[in-house]
Amino acid sequence: MFSPKEFADNFRERFERLKFDPDKIYSIHNNIRRLTNQFDHPGPKMKDVLDFNVPGEDCDVPVRLYIPFGAEDVAGPSLIYLHGGGFVTCSIESHEAIALRIANGANMRVLSVDYRLAPEHPYPAGPIDCETVLKWALSGQGKDAYGIDPAALSIGGDSAGGNMSAYLAQKYRNDLHAQILLYPLMQLTNFKPPKPGPQDWLQFGFMALKFINEHYVAGANANETRLSPLFEKNLRGLPPAYVLTCGLDPLRDEGKLYADNMSCHGVKVKYHHEKAMPHGFLNFSRVFPKGRTIPLEVAEFIRDYALRDPVKSITEMAGEAV
Repeated sequence: MFSPKEFADNFRERFERLKFDPDKIYSIHNNIRRLTNQFDHPGPKMKDVLDFNVPGEDCDVPVRLYIPFGAEDVAGPSLIYLHGGGFVTCSIESHEAIALRIANGANMRVLSVDYRLAPEHPYPAGPIDCETVLKWALSGQGKDAYGIDPAALSIGGDSAGGNMSAYLAQKYRNDLHAQILLYPLMQLTNFKPPKPGPQDWLQFGFMALKFINEHYVAGANANETRLSPLFEKNLRGLPPAYVLTCGLDPLRDEGKLYADNMSCHGVKVKYHHEKAMPHGFLNFSRVFPKGRTIPLEVAEFIRDYALRDPVKSITEMAGEAV
């Protein structure tokens, strides 16, 4: 078992060495893969794991489908999962354990998306890929071959994946049963928390967000809701949301603000704050045991809403809010 100090020292050493140089992006990928292999427990076994491509207008999008032993043999509810990594790193592999734990806990299929990354593919390549997969699933093309019921879809992700999940939940609010936002990056205009604390002194978050702005946003208008879903004004009718924030995370305030904004618009929100956890802890369950339990709480939340009619749920919640 690794201590949080050992993990922090290891992470800081690699972080300082890389300095977010675009020319070293593949080194960043490799280092994160080694970190997750070293500091994360493997996820539970599945009945089946399938890799295939979803056809898109720009290019095909690689996806991985996790089918747990408890999933229905016929088409059933599914979660589309978008991994984190600041739009520039990570992959299906780096976030596999998270997807496996949610799939196993919810007894439903999880479809993980390997969207294109900056700086090779700046905005809007990543969101386009994720929307391509969502539209493919909603159209019913994954029903017969893969058991993905278009009438029982949820979407979610962590960090950058939470950013894109929030936007897609806004755009497809009438088609989705739930949204999972795990320490989400909700805006790309301000790089520092409004109330900086001791946890921000190393400025890891500032440096990472500056890199994202330079190499992912790359001159686009960061006020657009596809980049900054926090700025969406019309939140009424969104699917029920599970929002996780962390006390040692520069994104903590914007995640809480978005959860509050949704609640004020009558959206069912389960807000969970981990005061002593850092951003990205779900990938490092050997150091942070809650990395194994939070996905089970997420799974329970999804199960509660996976089979409900989204339109009916919106009507019910509107009635409760009156």
